[in-house]
Amino acid sequence: MQRTYSLRSARAPTASDLQSPIVVPPSSTKKNRFFGAGSIANSIRRNAAGSFGPALARKLAQLVKMEKNVMRAMEVSSHERKAAAKQLSLWGAENEDDVSDITDKLGVLLYEIGELEDQFVDRYDQHRITLKSIRDIEASVQPSRDRKAKITDQIAYLKYKDPQSSKITILEQELVRAEAESLVAEAQLSNITREKLKAAFSYQFDSIREHSEKVALIAGYGKALLELLDDSPVTPGETRPAYDGYEASKQIIMDCENSLASWTLQSAQVKPTLSFKAADGQAYDEDELAEDVDNLHVSSDHWEEGQKDDKLEEPAKEAA
Repeated sequence: MQRTYSLRSARAPTASDLQSPIVVPPSSTKKNRFFGAGSIANSIRRNAAGSFGPALARKLAQLVKMEKNVMRAMEVSSHERKAAAKQLSLWGAENEDDVSDITDKLGVLLYEIGELEDQFVDRYDQHRITLKSIRDIEASVQPSRDRKAKITDQIAYLKYKDPQSSKITILEQELVRAEAESLVAEAQLSNITREKLKAAFSYQFDSIREHSEKVALIAGYGKALLELLDDSPVTPGETRPAYDGYEASKQIIMDCENSLASWTLQSAQVKPTLSFKAADGQAYDEDELAEDVDNLHVSSDHWEEGQKDDKLEEPAKEAA
């Protein structure tokens, strides 16, 4: 959490920051906004990305631009949420003591959600940048494909036009070299695509997980703050009991700050369940996930053997 009572205090490193000390740079969407952040600009960026550049890289280039549009939308949400949090505090200041204190503390929590969204955008950009590296390697592979296709077309044309041409032998030799170069490029593309795709979405899902759990924590402490607000109706002329929740509301904010600062991926509360791992709803161990997935890859021979065994067991069961 960036502050306990004031917007002026610097943000202390959290346990998650200490666990992964790599500095996440600010998102590239937060600068060089020549086209702005409107929907028309989003459409221009997306359509332009899919219309230019090597054909092999166009679809991924379009996805990269669409991801930038997603990030710009999240930036707007972050900015508006922080502005709304400040306005909530300003409005509450003119009310009774309990409403004034609770709205001020709620404003701190909601402002922190806006800060988390801002940090999430920076981490999300790491996902987008990693996808761009796949796009770049796709663009570099395109020339080798084009060269091989061009030589193949030239050979086919000469065989039709002049089957005895001496150029055919030369072109066929060039085609062999082009195919060898293309084979290396295609293998590199295959390897990098898998490596970067896995890394890109690991960035995204880890960021989503951290953001979601921290927002859930804030929501829980926000509900605790609301419990301090006396909403019992009073009759005209009746005086409401004096508010004495200042220390409690202060402690709730401090507890929230401590919870956010100490959160790490290892301490995450929400664990997915996989049907092939535990039918009874038991959460899986992340370290064992890769091994479990490998166990799902059954060869056709093993599958046929399993089917034969099942068929042999059925008559035995019926006889029994």
